[in-house]
Amino acid sequence: MTGKDMEEKFPRALWVRLFVYVVVGHLFAAFIYFLFEIAPKK
Repeated sequence: MTGKDMEEKFPRALWVRLFVYVVVGHLFAAFIYFLFEIAPKK
């Protein structure tokens, strides 16, 4: 399977959506970490 085959299987819009989900997921995880680890110590 080459890169061209992957592009045909996964359209650009799907890659963009996946990237957005990953970024938002990490931001949400960082927010939860902040709430439970950093905020109570102040």
